Amino acid sequence: MENKEKLDQETTQSIEEQVAEESLQNETELPKNEGTQPENQEVKLEAEVAELKDKYLRLYSDFENFRKRTAKERIDLIKTASEDVLKELIPVVDDFERAFKASENETDAAKIREGNQLIFHKLLRILESKGLKSMDDLVGKPFDADTQEAITQIPAPSEDLKGAVIDVVEKGYVLGEKVVRYAKVVTGA
Repeated sequence: MENKEKLDQETTQSIEEQVAEESLQNETELPKNEGTQPENQEVKLEAEVAELKDKYLRLYSDFENFRKRTAKERIDLIKTASEDVLKELIPVVDDFERAFKASENETDAAKIREGNQLIFHKLLRILESKGLKSMDDLVGKPFDADTQEAITQIPAPSEDLKGAVIDVVEKGYVLGEKVVRYAKVVTGA
């Protein structure tokens, strides 16, 4: 609040200085033999200052309204940004619920496993459609600190695996070009 009052005072001072400079220029431009009434000119300048203050206050309030509106819109956008992803994930949750109910009575583990794999692949398709990709085929490739996190080092079984990934403990994921989760790997020493 103090910043606003300080800004208002500074702006008012600068406007008054500009008006004073313009009035000095106007006085110097008037011929000396013409009699100007100082009171008339003073009233005119006061009216001009009042008009400029009014313009400034309106402009300032418009800007404040704009700033508040855009901040509110940004907050609303952040709150609802994941809405479309969540809408697509709800059917997967429904599928899991149906699978749990069906597995209560099922004795054949192969059918349960097959149903779980179908749901898993459906979930992967949804995530891939949103741009999420897993980091696959890391075993045997050189360690990359930009996309991988080395949990531990073990002696390399062969010379070509020194400094390379030997095992992947947890897959990494990339969204577009950004790493969402680093792959946790075991490297060869």
